[in-house]
Amino acid sequence: MNAKPQWDPNANHASHAPAFLSVWGLEAYYDESYIVQNVSFNVHEGEILALLGRNGAGKTSTLRALARVDTPELRHGEIWLDHQPLHKMKSHQAAVAGLALVPEDRRIIPGLTVEENLKLAQIVPPVGWSLDRIYELFPRLGERRRQEGVTLSGGEQQMLAIARALARDIKLLLLDEPYEGLAPVIVQEIAKTLNVIRDQGITTIIVEQNAVAALDLSDRAVILDTGSVVFDGDAKEVLENSQLREEYLAI
Repeated sequence: MNAKPQWDPNANHASHAPAFLSVWGLEAYYDESYIVQNVSFNVHEGEILALLGRNGAGKTSTLRALARVDTPELRHGEIWLDHQPLHKMKSHQAAVAGLALVPEDRRIIPGLTVEENLKLAQIVPPVGWSLDRIYELFPRLGERRRQEGVTLSGGEQQMLAIARALARDIKLLLLDEPYEGLAPVIVQEIAKTLNVIRDQGITTIIVEQNAVAALDLSDRAVILDTGSVVFDGDAKEVLENSQLREEYLAI
């Protein structure tokens, strides 16, 4: 098992962090209770990273800290995306810098059609994929472009949430439980889509309780336990290590 990276709070890690995304010494809190403690990892451009752990391990909180949303509160640490200091940004600034978070609840806007949801994402620059390109990747959305987004099936809503992220010019895609509640055939379809997105050079971090499906898709894995990193290495290594899976993933 790889040793946990050490954090030097006095260092500027941008100068010696070759990774596309460098996360160093994150500490995030809900009020006075810490939920993420000294979390550090790197992700290289075009990789898919599975961020795994049991319920309550701090996975979603880490994603939210990366996305610079209001909670949890990031009190220590640095986040560098393509040499840009995300830790100094608000959520809207991180979005302009190229980060997109697809939350667990997908947040499809009621009263808007599929196409209106996509167009709304493109109101403010930088604009990403064209609608034609999105519909080529998601033909089902093209067929339902005039249907209200919230009336789609769960799998279709997940596709719309990912497509809405691609409608922006993004570098890093954060996915929180994208497979939750979906049939295995839909999970496979979304996994194929994420592979296509990787081929376009977009870096992805996926938080998922279906750890095997996430590991099958991913290049590397980071495992959290009680808010700290306990493993950072190849996804294949986790799949082949039954002791690691049983201890930290219960699979």
